[in-house]
Amino acid sequence: MSGRWLEVSSASIRFADVQKTYPSARGPIHALKDINLDIAAGDFVSVLGPSGCGKSTLMKCLAALEPITGGRISIGDQTVTAPPDNMGIVFQRDVLLDWRTILDNVLVTAELRGLDKRAHRARAMELLTLFGLKDYADRYPWELSGGMRQRASICRALLVDPALLLMDEPFGALDAMTRDELNIELRRMWQETGKTVVFITHSITEAVYLSERIVVMSRNPGRIVEVFDVDLPKERPLALRDASEFGHYSAHVRGIFAAMGVFKGS
Repeated sequence: MSGRWLEVSSASIRFADVQKTYPSARGPIHALKDINLDIAAGDFVSVLGPSGCGKSTLMKCLAALEPITGGRISIGDQTVTAPPDNMGIVFQRDVLLDWRTILDNVLVTAELRGLDKRAHRARAMELLTLFGLKDYADRYPWELSGGMRQRASICRALLVDPALLLMDEPFGALDAMTRDELNIELRRMWQETGKTVVFITHSITEAVYLSERIVVMSRNPGRIVEVFDVDLPKERPLALRDASEFGHYSAHVRGIFAAMGVFKGS
């Protein structure tokens, strides 16, 4: 294992007074300010907020892709100073390599970590089967739809069975029907594996459907304005979105956004 990976045994997360500032010619830009948040191991937490509120920055700091300028982020009892060893990450764009087959794209994770590709081939095929891509293992990314490519990206993130899965608006560029399908698959995967998931989104419906807890952020500067539990059944068919309880949570978030002035005229 390369020394740049932070080895951790737990996916419980703590942000303590985290700040992130970018310098600029007109003065510092406060991307994140006074971020305090605890995420329990095995939780599914969505971070929800308007564009420019620091959602993606928060995730990049957790993944050690961006350094923080104040405070502390820890996983288990270790401070995050390098990419966590038990982390998988999925971005809005799938970032697949067009010259490699889908199977070889999934196996990239093993290569980057200096692991034996052959030893992980069975695991890769298992994941491709789980996400409906078994028959496309030898295809190339340009032969697949956007939804299928994103499924492959999720398989790649899950290859080494990470305890922590970070997802930065992974379904934002997909059509509504494909997005619904992947929401169902992601929720089922989380129930079956018990991974800690931090999911970045700007969709209220998606956040309520997927999450056990929702973190709402505001911008200028990026800060947390509310954290609340989503007390809905573990089993969540899409029809649940028509239930009054679901509407209650959605309305609550819209009320927070209206108070921020996000919804003009509200």
